[in-house]
Parts: sequence; C-alpha cells; structure tokens
Amino acid sequence: MKSTVKSTCCYCGVGCGILIETENDQITGVRGDPEHPANYGRLCTKGATLNQTASLTYRLLSPQKVLRSTGKRSQISWESALDEAASKFAETIRKHGPDSVAFYISGQLMTEDYYVFNKLAKGLIGTNNVDTNSRLCMSSAVAGYKQTLGADAPPCSYSDIAQAEVIFIAGANPAVAHPIIFRLIEDAKAANPALKIIVADPRRSESAEIADLHLPIKPGSDIALFNGMLHVLIEEGLIDQAYIDAHTTGFVNLAAIVKDYPPAKAAEICGIETTDLLQAARWFGRSKAALSLYCQGLNQSAHGTHNNAGIIHLHLATGQIGKPGAGPFSLTGQPNAMGGREVGGLSNLLSAHRDLANPEHRAEMADFWGVPFVPATAGKSAVDLFKCLKTGEIKAVWIACTNPAQSLPNQAAVREALQAADYVVLQETYANTDTADYADLLLPATGWGEKHGTVTNSERCISRVLPAVTPPGEARHDWQIVIDFARLLGKKLNHAAADRLFAYNDAEAIFNEHRESTRGRDLDITGLSYALLEKAGPQQWPYPIGAESGKVRLYEDGVFPTADGKARFVAIEHLATADSILPDTPISLLSGRLRDHWHGMSRTGTIPRLFNLEDEPLLGMHPCDMRHRSLDSGDLVKVSNGRGEITVRVAEQAGLKRGRAWMPMHWGSQFMNSPGVNALACDATDPYSKQPELKHAAVQIAKLDLPYPLAIIRVCPDQQSALELMQRAREALPRFAYATLNLYGRSSPLVVFRAATAEAISPELLEQMDILFGLDGEEGAMLFADASRRVSKKAISAEGRLLGVRLAGETLAQSWLKKAMAEDELAASLMRFALAPTAKPPVSIAPRNIICKCADVSDVQINQALAAGADLPQLQGKFKCGTFCGSCVPEIKRLVSEHNQQEMAIA
Repeated sequence: MKSTVKSTCCYCGVGCGILIETENDQITGVRGDPEHPANYGRLCTKGATLNQTASLTYRLLSPQKVLRSTGKRSQISWESALDEAASKFAETIRKHGPDSVAFYISGQLMTEDYYVFNKLAKGLIGTNNVDTNSRLCMSSAVAGYKQTLGADAPPCSYSDIAQAEVIFIAGANPAVAHPIIFRLIEDAKAANPALKIIVADPRRSESAEIADLHLPIKPGSDIALFNGMLHVLIEEGLIDQAYIDAHTTGFVNLAAIVKDYPPAKAAEICGIETTDLLQAARWFGRSKAALSLYCQGLNQSAHGTHNNAGIIHLHLATGQIGKPGAGPFSLTGQPNAMGGREVGGLSNLLSAHRDLANPEHRAEMADFWGVPFVPATAGKSAVDLFKCLKTGEIKAVWIACTNPAQSLPNQAAVREALQAADYVVLQETYANTDTADYADLLLPATGWGEKHGTVTNSERCISRVLPAVTPPGEARHDWQIVIDFARLLGKKLNHAAADRLFAYNDAEAIFNEHRESTRGRDLDITGLSYALLEKAGPQQWPYPIGAESGKVRLYEDGVFPTADGKARFVAIEHLATADSILPDTPISLLSGRLRDHWHGMSRTGTIPRLFNLEDEPLLGMHPCDMRHRSLDSGDLVKVSNGRGEITVRVAEQAGLKRGRAWMPMHWGSQFMNSPGVNALACDATDPYSKQPELKHAAVQIAKLDLPYPLAIIRVCPDQQSALELMQRAREALPRFAYATLNLYGRSSPLVVFRAATAEAISPELLEQMDILFGLDGEEGAMLFADASRRVSKKAISAEGRLLGVRLAGETLAQSWLKKAMAEDELAASLMRFALAPTAKPPVSIAPRNIICKCADVSDVQINQALAAGADLPQLQGKFKCGTFCGSCVPEIKRLVSEHNQQEMAIA
C-alpha cells in the first residue's frame, strides 16, 4: 500500500516541509512539500536524499546493556533497561543529591520530547542540570536577543529576504549551511539587481561569491566591525534618532564607546580596507530595508553574546526592525533548536521564555507543574557539565539524540569525562556513534520518518510532524522513554506525584500542556492545536487564542518585551579570540560545514553520493602558508595545539587569507583515526551564553613524513553491504599513523580506505586488509609488485567488471579509479591501467560534470536523454533534476537549448 505523509526535514533550522512517500510501511522517496511556507517544495541535497537514510544497518533496534571495559553489548528488555536506569539514578540522587545527575539532550528532538525532559529534571528530580547541544550553536543568539530586545524571539521572517534592499550576512554561510535560504537570496538578487549583499567572513565562503562586498575580517573581530560601522552611521547622520529616543535605552553610553572605533582603527583591527568598512556602513545606513542574517560565526565565540548585540545595535540605531525587509535574523542551526528554547531547554531557562534566575518565573512554573519548587541554582551548561563528569561532581548522565564524543570542543577532555562517569545512558537512533562507545546502557529511539510531534524553525514557524512508518524493532518515541523512566524513578524515590506529573497518553497531551504554559507570554500559542496545524499548515508564533494567524514580523509597534517596553543598547568592546596566535601556534584554524553533510554524519554518512563533493577530511590552507612549510596539496600534516592533535591531508584552498586554515567539523572517529577538528577546538565559553568558541583555535601545522601510502577501493553490490563493510573496516583505522574511511559512488557504492605509514606496510598487514575488503584469493586477480620500491598492488575483477583495488606504496591512480569504478566505466580492456602508476585516466573515460547536485544528475546523463528525445519535463520526471532546490534549472535549460540548436542545425 502506497501513501504520502507530511513531515519536515531533520537537518538545519530552515524547517523545510517534506512529503514522505511510503509503500508497505517502508520509506521509498521524498519530495519537497509545495505547500510548506519554509521551502515551497524546494529541498537541498541532504533533504533530497533523506529516504536513502532509512537503512536499518546502523540502527539501534533494542535496549542494550554494555560492559564498558570490553565494549560487549547484551540485548535486554525495555523493562529491565528502564529499571536499571531508574535504580542507578535513584541511588545516585539519594547518595549525592539531585545535582549529581544530568541530562544532555538535542535540538533534533521534538518540542514535546524537550518539554518532558525539562519537567523530569527541573520538576521531578529537582536539578537544573539539563542542557542541550543547542548550547553549542544557538545560546549566544538567545542571550543576544534577550540582552537587547528583551526576549529570545527572532523578529523576522523568510519573506523579508525578498523585500530587503541590503542583506548583511555575518558569520554565516547559508549557501552551504542553509541552502534553501540561499536560494531565496539568489531569487531576491535576480528580482532586484540593485539589492546589495555584504558578507563578513574570515574566509571567502561560497556565500561570498554572490556578494557585492566581502569583508574578510580577522577571526574574533566582529564587534570591532559592528562598532566601526555604528561610528560611521552616527558621524554621517545615518541613524534614526527619533526611533532611538522613543524605543530604546542605553544609546548614549554605547555612542561614547564607539567614538573610539573610527573607520581606520576599526578596519585595522578587522584586517580589512577602510573603504570597505565605510561602504558597508553606508549601504546599511542609507537602505530603507536592511536585513542581517547571522549564525555560528557570531555565536561560537567567547564573546558571542556581544557579537550578536553588536549586529542588533545597527538595526536599533537605524530603526531597521519591525518593518518589511529589515531586522536582525539569527539563522537556527538545528531543526528544533527553537522548540527547545521555547520549553526552557537550556540549564538557565524555564518554559515559555521564563528565566531561571527570576524568582517569580520559578514560582510560576512550580505552581503550573504542581511541585513544591523549582531549584534556583542554574544547572551546568554543556562544557561545564562534562567537566563536572570528569571531576565526579556529576556522577550519572543521560544523553539523548546527540553525539558529544564528536561535537563538543576539546575532545580529549570530553572523552575522559565520559570514561570517568559512573553511569552513562545513551538514548539514540544509531548504534555506532562515537558516544555509544562510552555508554553503559543504550536505549533505541525513533528517528526521522517515525516521529510525531511539533518543531519550530528559524522564523518561529511551528510545523506538525507526522510519522510515515512504524518504528523498527523495539524503538520508542523519546517522550515515551522519558515518561516511563520518570514514573519508575518517582516510585524508587518515593515521589508520589510522579504518576500525576507524567500522566500523558500521547504527544498531543504534552503539546497541550506546553501550550498552556505560554499563555500571556511573548510566544503565546494558546490559539494553536494539533488539529489546526494539520488543517491549516505551519503557523508562526505568537498565535494567542482568538488569533486568525501568527505574526509574520515582531516589534512593528516599537514595543519590546522589557520592563519599560524599550530595546536596549549594550556597552560592548572588541575582545580578541580566546586562543591567541603565538609563535608555537601561528595559524588560526576555522571550522564549518560542508553542503552535503550534517553534524557528525551519523545519518548523511550512510549515503555514498553525499561524499562525492569531498570524500575525505581535508585541511584547507593558503598557498603561502603551504610554501613556508614545504607543503604541496595532498601532503599529510600534523595539526596540533595544547588540547590535541590530528593527522590530515592538506589542500590549497581559494578564499583563505594567509595565517588562516579551514576544516569541516563533520569528520570524527567514524571516518578517520582521530576525533577530527574538535580535538583541537577551544572550550573557552562566553560569560553570558556559556557557548564555547568552536569556530576558532590557534594551531601549529607541520609536515609529516609518512612516505608509504595505502589506498583500497571496493565496489559493493548495494548500500547495505557498503555500510556493513564500513563498520567492519573501522576497526582498522587505529592501526595506521594516518587513516580515513569513506563512502563514494553513484551507480555503484564504493568504500574507500586511505592510510599512510612511516615504514612499508608488512605483507601480513596487507593480507589482513585484503581479507577485510574481500580482495583475498587469486580468482580474477591482477598483481603488481616492485620489491625495490616496496610497492604492492592488487586488483580483483569478475565478469569484465573491476570490483576492488588495493594500492600500497604508490597510489597515483586512486582518484580517477574511484570515479571510474563508481560509474562502472572501466572497460575490461582498460583494467590493466588500474595498477599503472599514473594519475591520469585512460583517454576513453569521458569527464562528467554534476549538473543537479540534489538528484546527483550529470551532464552526460542529461545529454544522453536529450539525444533519445527527452524534453525538460521528461528530464525532470526521469531524473528529478531541477525539482529539489531549483538552482540547476537554468543550467538544464541551457543544455536543452544547446541540444535543440544542434538538432536544428543538422536539420
């Protein structure tokens, strides 16, 4: 039986609507929801391949007890698992008090899941030790909004992008991190060529390619930039003094500070041209509608709150807020980080934007929940929570839907903390995350396509999420797990109220209670219900009872949710990065996202073609920095600082200034023999938001002498067999000084293993690797050996098809071989080239360009279909090209036009 179910994407905070296609309770396809206001049918490469992540290969399908000393896992019943967890937590609480336990949860949970986790900790147990991975991405945005505007409420909507006259992108790369937002920016530029786009980023990012002005500021100099721009706005009379006087406070104090940031001085601090700073300020100030878009580049800083305040100041000073096309718009990093913020998902917050530090707010929630009190002491934020695990202040931790053994900074310390913990529960969809190696108990949770509840995106839009398929195995919804645990824990702690506190029959009952907690608050959603969301579609908050729609734009009346109704200017000064550039650590290491991957790749890392753009960890460097270290692209380097070190391949990267390097944050121990860039990342935190400075670390980069390379490429019959081989091969990663393991492929999935050693690899180890990758035996084998050069190569074929290659000692052919094997393009007569010492493919292998990245469709496929008589609609029907994000449609039309012209010329 076939069906289609409305849901949302589980990646970034854009909150795209998705139609999930199913047949016989299996997910078979996805399409963008043409009715969803976040994307109107568009999807990025990640969203367009969500159906391909429905494999059960890595799924956690039953509760498992883990013997940490050996890693051995034993399947147990849900009853036994929850009883053990409740007993351990109850015993710990009785012996050491409520603050000896903690919960670390995720921006990928449903709002309902988030709500019961918070009620469990703050209402039942009596600890505020519940924090979330949103602390790593959005807490500075929360604190910045609260310090200036009075509440954590993004005032803008996606529709403002089309109405803006200036778009100022600061510390964000939406072309990669929020592709559907970037499509809206491209649309706006096409519709209004006069639109000015300014991008402030230490790296010339993909988003900067569309910019009219790129400001390559020094890492950590955002406040100097914003103060310098405000200085220009004041000096040149580009501020709205009437708006400032009527609707803000604190401007005089800030104006006195920014007098010390004249353009030349501010530009010098930022490392940019004075003329560029002046141009940015003038475009912003002279515009009738200036819109700022910002994200982790501002947030992930030891002064991230003031970075946020600095950009908001520009809007308050010019009155560019609460009007079409204008305002400070923080782009959310995760699909439901906003929903978590709404229910108080951070250790210093309470439900409905209440502050834990406010006695009245604590009393309101205690009364609402029917508990004696909510504890006054703020809980431990993410970084401090794991530090307290290491010291023993926190004994037991419950981790849900997140992977701190990959995502937190200073990975050595985090992993030591997990190892030191008395008891670790991991509530997860996947069984093979890095954090799973440190768990005592694994609890299987539902994943994308199986959940139900609500999520809120960057523009305050709440979507109803419906399940498309039955949860596999024994997986349960996150809220169900929490409720069952809470009731059991309550009995063991003799809390008679536990059953009453968690008397929910379904997710809707949780939503209704959360909804009531918002009554009269700035995010009042008392007018919403599951029924309304299912009938009318997603809605923005506030949506109080009696409303006919949510608010598209906040603060249109100039009234803010502060005691006096006025927004606040905050006294902010430039501060350097937490890590200083010193002779021993002379390079600024920046980190960020790849277009086709997400966080630690537990989901996207299961799809071969999502590796095709970049299929191994690479450190991007400026050519001068490379020459200074005698480096060429492809060389191996050690990147190190006092927190850790990693070995990685280096590549020259356009867009980087000298003294800066860049590496994606996704790669971890599942794909390389180190925790990745977060082994080096700085764990210094912002004093207000407690968000760590993940975006910048000072490092040393040194060339490594590992002259003996190894490359293994293995064709697999299908995705499942590729994933199974990947899991087996991960055990080999620690055996080499350098090693990476990745997928690749299009028509055929490949597993690619790369390694390098200081000495030639022994025949015994090569034989073990051959067995591991199914390259042992002599049938269909081609061999080459040069003992003098310590080169050993082997290829396996069957029925005229190359199935696998192992190159040791010399690996020049790996790049073209990988592409040819993925397309099954290597004719039998050309297989001998597989062992040839050449980086150039045989001339008969035609190059191909991927035209549609979302559907992974090449120009070769399109031209072949055109030659067979296809037109544009038929191309889109057959290949789905141009039906996801839409950015490739002009290129497809060009190919169609060229083909038609050629046909006419022949005729």
